Amino acid sequence: MTTAGPAAAVRPRNRRTLVVEAAGRLFSERGYHAASMEEIASGVGITAAALYRHFPNKYALFAECANVMVDRLVAALDEMPPEAPLMDVLTAVTRVTVAHRDTGGIYRWEARYLNREDRAVLKAKFAHVVARVTSTVRHEHPLPDAHLRAAAALGVIGSITMHRTSIAQRRVEDLLLASATRVAATDPTAAGTARLVDVPTPPVPRTRRSEILAAAIPLFERDGFANVTNGRIAEAVGLVPSAIYRYFPGKADILAAACLQAAGLLAQAVEQGLRGLTDPRAALDALGATHVAYSFEHTALTSVANAELIGLPATLQRPLVIAQREHIALWEQQLRLVRPELDSRQARVLVHAGFGTVVETGRELRWRDSPGNRGAVAALLMSALGL
Repeated sequence: MTTAGPAAAVRPRNRRTLVVEAAGRLFSERGYHAASMEEIASGVGITAAALYRHFPNKYALFAECANVMVDRLVAALDEMPPEAPLMDVLTAVTRVTVAHRDTGGIYRWEARYLNREDRAVLKAKFAHVVARVTSTVRHEHPLPDAHLRAAAALGVIGSITMHRTSIAQRRVEDLLLASATRVAATDPTAAGTARLVDVPTPPVPRTRRSEILAAAIPLFERDGFANVTNGRIAEAVGLVPSAIYRYFPGKADILAAACLQAAGLLAQAVEQGLRGLTDPRAALDALGATHVAYSFEHTALTSVANAELIGLPATLQRPLVIAQREHIALWEQQLRLVRPELDSRQARVLVHAGFGTVVETGRELRWRDSPGNRGAVAALLMSALGL
């Protein structure tokens, strides 16, 4: 009888799942182009060669990661009976989203980095989720714009994937569920049109540096930062590619300058909106109207800043992160003055939920700018905050 030697390493049966989870976290944390197959393999404890046995290239892995969350949402909703109440439907969506919060940030880039066919498949799956939520919202709350209210509720829930506020899972589920339920039951037409807000505009490009920024922002917004070359930016302003380096050390510096411009314009808008206000509820109304106006008027600028900031080197990120935190802190402060039962983390989660509402309803409206659309989005934002 022979004795058994050292146990051979046994490949886990769910290794492919582990790879997808690790990749989703890394893509969410660092961006599609900054994440490498070697880092992903290391996160699972395998070699890069072993990783390529599961996925032929990084794109194939990214495409699968982009489908994982929505597949889970579809499965969770399909398990529910057609007559399931709205609370149950939103609870299912919330639990899936919160449980996989650290991989959900991948949806910042999927529209830019997936090919047309894969993008169409993903879009159809999301449409299925939205249609199910819309149907339930319309049934329980027969008010105008059920589709917009469903998008707002999903924006509230999805917002948890876009920030890193540390909070217990049960607490955040309860917060998001209550917020999503409120916006689903809010009549976005009841508030009427939004009050006029004067939002600062980017300066007219009068220098080569400002011309480069003005040309780069729409390119970054349409095609994604990594897909835009210095040559394309230079061509847009009538320069040879090498001339770009007279004004910016590299493409990342152009992106950082664009994000700083966005932060600066928003800070100016907020300062104007809050001038002379001492009542915290009035301040929140002003912040909401300003945020909505800014989002409608600077769609490309905010889209680039929100989606591409994470891919910048840490040294270029730092001033932008500081500006972002200061802005969130202002909202948090005013919200807690109006709702003192909230602690700091709860308030921060709700502020991000409000921002998520604006993003998703703005997209649903295709950012068609009108006083009525601004009023509807602002009403849903305030409802997300519990006001």
